Amino acid sequence: MNLRNPWPVLPIVAGLASGLLTGCGTESGDAGADGSGVVVGMSDDVLSTDPASGYDPGSWLLFNNVFQSLLGFPKGATEPQPDAAESCGFADAGTKVYRCTLRDGLKFSNGDPLTSKDVKFSFDRMLKINDPDGPAIMFSTLEKVSTPDEKTVVFELNTPDATFPSKIASGAGSIVDHREYDADGLREDGEAVGSGPYRLDSFANDRAVFSVNEHYKGSAETKNSGVTLEFFHGDQNALKKAVQGAEVDIAYRGLTAEAINDIDRADDGTGGVEIVEGSSAEVQHLVFNMDDPVAGKLGVRRAIAHLIDRDALVRDVHQGTASPLYSIVPAGIGGHNTAFFDTYGARPSKAKAAAALEEEGITGKVKLTLWSTPSRYGPATDQELKAIAGQLNASGLFEADVESVPFAQYEKDIAAGEYGVYVKGWVPDYPDADNFTGPFFGEGNVLDNNYDAGTITEKLLPRTAAQSDRSATEEDFGRIQDIVAEDIPVLPVWQAKQYAVVRDGVYGLEYCLDASTVFRFWELSKG
Repeated sequence: MNLRNPWPVLPIVAGLASGLLTGCGTESGDAGADGSGVVVGMSDDVLSTDPASGYDPGSWLLFNNVFQSLLGFPKGATEPQPDAAESCGFADAGTKVYRCTLRDGLKFSNGDPLTSKDVKFSFDRMLKINDPDGPAIMFSTLEKVSTPDEKTVVFELNTPDATFPSKIASGAGSIVDHREYDADGLREDGEAVGSGPYRLDSFANDRAVFSVNEHYKGSAETKNSGVTLEFFHGDQNALKKAVQGAEVDIAYRGLTAEAINDIDRADDGTGGVEIVEGSSAEVQHLVFNMDDPVAGKLGVRRAIAHLIDRDALVRDVHQGTASPLYSIVPAGIGGHNTAFFDTYGARPSKAKAAAALEEEGITGKVKLTLWSTPSRYGPATDQELKAIAGQLNASGLFEADVESVPFAQYEKDIAAGEYGVYVKGWVPDYPDADNFTGPFFGEGNVLDNNYDAGTITEKLLPRTAAQSDRSATEEDFGRIQDIVAEDIPVLPVWQAKQYAVVRDGVYGLEYCLDASTVFRFWELSKG
């Protein structure tokens, strides 16, 4: 997902690790479709209820539950499966024509029929509005949408794109009612009309209320009578108190290490709350401006790669809530390798770092500023960058410091090329190696680091995009990762884990925390 709006890491204390659960509740705790409503608290805001605009985690949480896409990601899946569609597939061997047939009897939550006209309207509208904070950027390959009949949608692409099914399975593929939305402008009344498992009953500054959509026809089976989403606007202490005081059933996002530790101590094993761990494909990188007079030197970047101690960062800064990352494609995503581990190892080496600098002709200490922004990529970002600077300085080869600036200024300065080394986080739009590579390279990429990707953009990415059998792309994605490890335009640091706090008697949360980043309201139940 857009680098501007990643999911923050939830750092917790190392002593808590033994008490973490990978699953909370089981199928036997299912309360059924008539079960009680569930209250979820989170620190993020929902920035938009209109799918043509929202490209942030809070908004996509709403989209994934209120709107339907042609395809979706079932729990634990990384391959999209039919939802509003009865079937979908490429109509040509070149993966440039994609055809979907809709289910019978689809309706929006207001009772309006959903036909191919609504699907075409939704994509045409999103692309026409082209909101800078929206997902239109994901569909640069989409040339035309046609509707041969009420049940058939045909997408014509301007270049082969085998990841197109995953793109339309995301929140960006949300289908809206053409009778309810302006083709030329965004909806700003805080309402939403979709055909997903839930309908949005009300949306206010502090709360959104959802009920089961009786008209829904798709793959999800709802296990509660509705969900209330409470917004805490970054107030982590209030969110902690709310889950401890049973004001919310689930604290989904935004709790600090101290907050989760307090909850664990207060519970003291006597029951009441549990801490749930799930998988995540969120990653964080150091990014190097290739035009910078210092960071632009390969020897400097290689020296940093030889000195960074990811294990220490994960242990001391992130308190076990992340894993060391040794490639731009994270573990759990098809095609992942360990290119940076293979090239630079896991243990810091002053000797190899010194040799890399010497080969570059550098004999004195390297003066370097690491640029950070305080909270956009997690509350421990500044602390992490200071720890990395400390690791570099401890070698005696660097004289590094850290500067932290507000995010709005941070983005402007990066675009202007003012930083040599800076931090970026990334959350995938869809769980495919393409989404961890394609957005980083080529014209208009999200890193803004002046890297000439050469073979990556000219040969390897186009070849992977044309391959409908995603398992057949692993060799090319492996080569991309190897090239990045050789050139080091970015340095992978960590891959996050997801955490949430849930009260006893609430089930299904483990099905909401996986690499697809889909928080499935319908899997939650309350006994």
